[in-house]
Amino acid sequence: MKPLALYYRLLSYQQDNLSLLREVFETRELDDPRQDTTAILAESEVLFAPLGFPVNEERMARCVKLRAVVSNTTGVPHIDLDAARRRGIAVCALHNEPDFLDRITPTAEHTIGLLLAVWRRVPAAHAAASRGEWDRRPWAAPRMLSRMRLGLVGYGRLGRKVALIANAMGMDVAYYDPYVPGGVQSLLALASRSDVLSLHAPANAETANLVSRAVLEVLPRGAVVINTARGELIDSEALLDLMESGYIAAAALDTVVGEYDPNFSHVFGKSRLARYAREHDNLILTPHIGGSTVDAWHETERFVIEKACRALGVHIP
Repeated sequence: MKPLALYYRLLSYQQDNLSLLREVFETRELDDPRQDTTAILAESEVLFAPLGFPVNEERMARCVKLRAVVSNTTGVPHIDLDAARRRGIAVCALHNEPDFLDRITPTAEHTIGLLLAVWRRVPAAHAAASRGEWDRRPWAAPRMLSRMRLGLVGYGRLGRKVALIANAMGMDVAYYDPYVPGGVQSLLALASRSDVLSLHAPANAETANLVSRAVLEVLPRGAVVINTARGELIDSEALLDLMESGYIAAAALDTVVGEYDPNFSHVFGKSRLARYAREHDNLILTPHIGGSTVDAWHETERFVIEKACRALGVHIP
């Protein structure tokens, strides 16, 4: 008899991965975890875990038959790993799969894309050209990127990939990461020498508000901030204050605080960040699309489904 898996449609897995999921598991499908019932949770052996819906001790306790939690994410802030370990529940995610993730590159690519787009004001220049304003003079960037210093906050898989691309562009690259030898000794020291500060650290209690007002204030005047990691890493109010004062030249954010709240799309448009972006051309916002290429979705989804199969001893066709 196939294990019962609870899958949520908001995850929007690729169709062939859904076909595999339905082949290897008996699958129950709901729109999102707000539709959970006590009966469904009590029968589920495999639980798919969307960001924004915690799989904590209380929820695991309701899933009395639970054997695996599945999430095709590199970070697992929504899953209580200690509780899963105590209960003997396998966590089938990407956080501990460095060899596989080394082949997944879109977030690093998007980081460089955002830097180029915001520094050269590409969206605004395109809008002007579309209006017939064919004049290069208003759109000159202050400097070549090859003459700027890039500071990486975090030097794991993505930080290293961004460094590789930036080095090829001629940028002077340094990093701060307390878990990787050879970097700058403090975040303040890194910020003080970074014309571009790019965030690549995980979100956890240790890194919450890591890039604080104090860190942002020691950046050189005219610096750029890029965040394709997690919104919780940076004080966005301080960032906006410093942009409004003209101290920080530009920023590009692919992730913001609160984005996993189910009602986020209904309220974010009224936020200070969104208002500023509508009124200025030196802030680019993208809706957490860093990892969003169809091939990356396909490969990561399939990988965690197969990982769950292995954890439960289910044959993979």
